[in-house]
Amino acid sequence: MNAASQIQAVIFDLDGVITDTAEYHYQAWGMIAKELSLPFTREFNENLKGVSRIASLELLLGQAATPHTYSPEEMEEMANRKNEFYQQLIQQVTPADVLPGISELLAELKDHGVKTGIASASKNAFTVIRLLGMEKEFGVIVDAAKLARNKPDPEVFLTAADALGVDPQFCVGVEDAVAGVEAIKAAGMFAVYISLQESLSNADMNLNNTAELNYSELNQQFANKNRVTK
Repeated sequence: MNAASQIQAVIFDLDGVITDTAEYHYQAWGMIAKELSLPFTREFNENLKGVSRIASLELLLGQAATPHTYSPEEMEEMANRKNEFYQQLIQQVTPADVLPGISELLAELKDHGVKTGIASASKNAFTVIRLLGMEKEFGVIVDAAKLARNKPDPEVFLTAADALGVDPQFCVGVEDAVAGVEAIKAAGMFAVYISLQESLSNADMNLNNTAELNYSELNQQFANKNRVTK
């Protein structure tokens, strides 16, 4: 297998891929919904995966029976309050919360000289990685607060690739959200989608869970895709 068909970097989303803090996001948004007397279900919460805080708030406010216009300052205040709820909840995170297969995959990637990064829309990514005890596992953690655009825009994945010094065509992105997969493909990367509920036709690999991730299969599928598109 030549170097052109081998993975040089794997860039991960955080929530739902490295660890599952989705429950804490759900609870925090539920608190905001309760304050505003808005309907909020687990099914609706799926729409907020991989979406920025303000965009999530806009979706939530769209649930109101009678639309109400909030000022940018009010929107920011509500989004910040949601984040405060979330920050309190994630203090429960420990290294035991790393999802199955992730630690083993990271060790394999390191053994093969593959670089790794985190490309999350979460502004709490640094805190969560610290609580997981994984600060030394990734070559870069993109600071979402410094990004101009959110997923499905590819900016976060392109920023990670640039920081790692790897051409996007030799990168794999791992996501559990539709918007995230769209961002990976827009960045020109190989996309892995993790979901028990569905498969995506635009993803290059569809897996049921993180335990199915392994370097050998990932690199083989990447090489096959590379040969087909060259």
